[in-house]
Amino acid sequence: MSGSPLRLYQQAIDHDGFVSDPAQAQAASALDACFNALQRGETPHGVYLWGPVGRGKTWLMDQFHACLQVPARRQHFHHFMRWVHQRLFQLNGTADPLQALALSLADEIRVLCFDELFVNDIGDAIILGRLFQVLFEAGVVIVATSNQPPRQLYADGFNRERFLPAIAAIEQHMHVQPVIGDQDHRLHPGAEQQRYWVREPGQSQALADVFAQLCGDQRCTDQPMPVGSRQVQVVQRCATVIWCRYTDLCEQPLAAMDFMAMCDTFKAILLSDVPALGARQRPAKIARGTEDGAERVAAGDRELPQLSIHDDSVRRFIALVDECYDRRVALYLEAEVPLEALYTQGYLEFPFRRTLSRLREMQLQRFC
Repeated sequence: MSGSPLRLYQQAIDHDGFVSDPAQAQAASALDACFNALQRGETPHGVYLWGPVGRGKTWLMDQFHACLQVPARRQHFHHFMRWVHQRLFQLNGTADPLQALALSLADEIRVLCFDELFVNDIGDAIILGRLFQVLFEAGVVIVATSNQPPRQLYADGFNRERFLPAIAAIEQHMHVQPVIGDQDHRLHPGAEQQRYWVREPGQSQALADVFAQLCGDQRCTDQPMPVGSRQVQVVQRCATVIWCRYTDLCEQPLAAMDFMAMCDTFKAILLSDVPALGARQRPAKIARGTEDGAERVAAGDRELPQLSIHDDSVRRFIALVDECYDRRVALYLEAEVPLEALYTQGYLEFPFRRTLSRLREMQLQRFC
């Protein structure tokens, strides 16, 4: 794609029906400055775009990436971390595997673009602290999007001090640009295309009709679907469409890579019997050391976050929605409650905001 990030942003406003947005314009300018410096052969600061869901951060980064004329990689953050873990396993026995990984990556690319930077795992937090430092030292320019400013990443995480070097590296080597505003640009423009239904008691007619329409004359089966080393139970499936119940897809020990494999295979995924995901809470617990576990002490007690009974399955559901959204795979849902009531409280309330915004966009014709 020719042009520059700022030019493409202005073109989208002038000719493609985009709404002018001051925060987006500032973000486009920051990306433009980074792009122009790269064009001159310099090593500029990267750009860290953060703000609420639906603010156009991913679109802006994608325009930047499309303009680049230097070696670059653009990945969803959890895809990148999956690759990092695989490479570290392959480098087992190397004196400093993280440094070896980072230097090898720096030999291949000049720019690394992350979408949806979000850290909730202590293993990832430890890895990123060192990885970011080595990548920046090797001259890799990082552009990222996130729903949080750097200092809020992994805010309540266990051993958060292990992640502080990553935050310091981001603030030192990236221009932190907020993309704040009330408008959710995912919700317009576009005609509606229903892909979410509230299930009537004892009925699943909506998804039955959708499945029949999407499959057409293809051969159908209710035999389990092999996914990785597991067998996933299905309601029905054909060559291009799969229909599962929530319990069989999200309450089983599947990983993000399994959802990636499904999106490689199917053009549409149907999910029925989706429950209200955040309605009930387990009582919060107190974290204590073994020496004071018998009774509560005034000093040193730490209250752990409240957990929903569905949190493990919700993480898988979020991963499924993310994968379908990124691959433009149509996701049809039949749930017990309206979309706005799907997850109303719980430990995952913040990351689920992005999921809710994406599910809303999936109800538009332009999505697929």
